[in-house]
Amino acid sequence: MSRAAPKQKSVYACAECGHSSPKWLGQCPSCHRWNTLHEEVVEETRGPPRGQARPGAAAKPVPLREVVASEDERVKTGIGELDRVLGGGVVPGMLALLGGDPGIGKSTLLLTALDRLAKQLPGRPLLYVTGEESTRQVKLRADRLGVDAENLHLLAETDASRVLQIAAQLEPAILAVDSIQTQYLPELSSAPGTVTQIREVAARLMGYAKTTETPVFLVGHVTKDGSIAGPRVLEHIVDTVLYFEGGGAHPYRVLRAHKNRFGSASEIGVFEMKTRGLAEVANPSALFLAERPQDAAGSAVTAALSGTRTLLVEVQALVAPTGFGTPRRTALGLDPSRVALLAAVLEKKVGLEILGCDLFVNVAGGMTLEDPAADLATVAALASSFRDKVIEARTLVLGEVGLAGEVRAVAQAEARLSEAARLGFRRAVVPAGNARHVEAPPGMEVLGVETVEEALERLL
Repeated sequence: MSRAAPKQKSVYACAECGHSSPKWLGQCPSCHRWNTLHEEVVEETRGPPRGQARPGAAAKPVPLREVVASEDERVKTGIGELDRVLGGGVVPGMLALLGGDPGIGKSTLLLTALDRLAKQLPGRPLLYVTGEESTRQVKLRADRLGVDAENLHLLAETDASRVLQIAAQLEPAILAVDSIQTQYLPELSSAPGTVTQIREVAARLMGYAKTTETPVFLVGHVTKDGSIAGPRVLEHIVDTVLYFEGGGAHPYRVLRAHKNRFGSASEIGVFEMKTRGLAEVANPSALFLAERPQDAAGSAVTAALSGTRTLLVEVQALVAPTGFGTPRRTALGLDPSRVALLAAVLEKKVGLEILGCDLFVNVAGGMTLEDPAADLATVAALASSFRDKVIEARTLVLGEVGLAGEVRAVAQAEARLSEAARLGFRRAVVPAGNARHVEAPPGMEVLGVETVEEALERLL
């Protein structure tokens, strides 16, 4: 008796979040984006889902105390900034996703990391799968970057089943796929890059990574709004999500961890794009303050925490008379709502008539600050621009501002002060709660303040 062919049906899947619907909708009910649902043909199968392991190959339960794991299993990539963001190195069996704008340096970073890893593992092959370029094109980039590891293998293939078959034969120490949107499974009728294909391919690669304990790196495309295509589909599957930020005319790149099961998800790595590839920036604080103007009003320096790293950044503010009925509020690198709140504190608690003016606030260097310790620096920069008075160049401003105008203590004040002292800062205005408990670094004067008004008297 012949076996009945599987039935096919059409579903509409959102290219942004992966939500599926039996009929087309103009707006996705999950992510509320417009015109993102596309038709996909799927097969109705009975029995276990495609790709599910056979019962004979199922893993056996192991007592927790018998599982052996240590931090020594991590493998350093040889790129300090990348190791920092990964949490210390590459973990066996990890599945990492690297995303960013086109041309920002994703393939450059990955190829450089594989070259250094290959030289640390001379007895084992590493496999780099390219789905967008030929092996000759990758070779040209490798020559420009100085990549010449003998055990680094290239494979130009878009068939994911073929990639897994070759990986099973080669048994690489590390597998890299560039990019996940170009891979497809022939048994699926959907086009490459659709939500169905991305989900199935990522699931197969995850199964390969976990069963063989092989680290797998995936490169992901981004959509118009800068997020990885099918982000919820991929981010739920992978262990680590890394975003490359920056680009354009700016030579500096920031690698940020948005999810990390093996380390902190708030770490960042800073790189500079040069002719021969990406170069690490060992001292980002000096970089962000390198072009700070001298004797200019509306500028204050604060120390922000990003994971385990302390960064000194400049907060700039411009207060100008408004030419419209409604004053403008523009903030780059800071939450605009937070800036409006701090401006209201200045008007109500200090007496500065600032709410009727246009307010422009910027974090120099393209950084994004979410640390509340930058509140006092933002207030100081706004007041400095409004009064047209300059804050002394070697002064650090640190503290969280409350609605009552009080200055609240911040975490890890000693680490912030030490970083500022290392870069030559001689004075620091900090919350009184921190000033009573921290030891001032040699050569630095630490001034404790309790209110915003007191802080501005010290600074201006």
